[in-house]
Amino acid sequence: MKYLIATILSFSIVFILTPILMKVALKYNFTDKPTKRKKHRGPIPLCGGISMFIGFFIPYFIVFYDHPFKEKYGIFIGALLILIIGVVDDYYKSIGKEFAIIPRLIVQLLAAIIVYKSGVVFQGFTNPFTNTYVVLPTIIQFILTITWIFGVTTVINWSDGMDGLAGGLSFISAMTFAASAVILSQPPSLLFSLITAGVVLAFLFYNRYPAKVFMGDSGANFLGFILSIIALDGAFKAATILSLLIPILALAVPIFDNIFVIFKRFSEGKPIYQADRSQLHYRLEAKGLNTKQVVSFISAISLVFSIISILMLLI
Repeated sequence: MKYLIATILSFSIVFILTPILMKVALKYNFTDKPTKRKKHRGPIPLCGGISMFIGFFIPYFIVFYDHPFKEKYGIFIGALLILIIGVVDDYYKSIGKEFAIIPRLIVQLLAAIIVYKSGVVFQGFTNPFTNTYVVLPTIIQFILTITWIFGVTTVINWSDGMDGLAGGLSFISAMTFAASAVILSQPPSLLFSLITAGVVLAFLFYNRYPAKVFMGDSGANFLGFILSIIALDGAFKAATILSLLIPILALAVPIFDNIFVIFKRFSEGKPIYQADRSQLHYRLEAKGLNTKQVVSFISAISLVFSIISILMLLI
């Protein structure tokens, strides 16, 4: 019952809160304006991240009331930092300016370190040949954990280029993590995943094409941050070779697409964090596909990878 309540509560909060925040954002001009790279129609409110943050943490604190204090508040503080720096970045965009990259990177790394210190850690894996658990050296645990959190946070953000795309990919990933949590008997991970799915599903009601609201950097970074933690606290914790593949396959599209983007920008001598139209969704758009077709196509690929990951666990 608590799984259903948590999902419905997270969905309901975002569904009710988003239109209220949209009106506030429009009133104070906290909006994303069309540019040569951004082809949406007119100013769009950038408040999706705030509504998803609130919609996530209210049920999170209710259903995880008995969760370890250090981990619970480590995740909250880390997510709050991600939200705040994202809102600042979104504000700069709303006034036609670019926020400096260095403060963003520092805050994202700090948030990841806080989560690591709270106990959410990639500790090791089970050797498939000896069936013994291999605990990695502390420094390797630290590097892998920080890299994973920072990386997933970034790739979800970079995937947020079309109406409903980042939200759709995040929803598919969250439901994949939920399914794997059922198979691996991980109740906390299941709750975590369902709350995230509820939040994203409600947001997609307003963000599907043509979008009435954007999640902004605050929302995209927040979703990536939360998805990375779900993986660390769920599938990665099972530590078998197959379970380690679940998060990678669930997030395969944004991960591998943005690895391609990084190499492309690097080979062309461009700054890695300089926004352009290198991502898969822009490349498909250049081929003549419209927004609905691009989002449907990429989501279908993501769904296939997710189904494969679940089937691998069941075999």
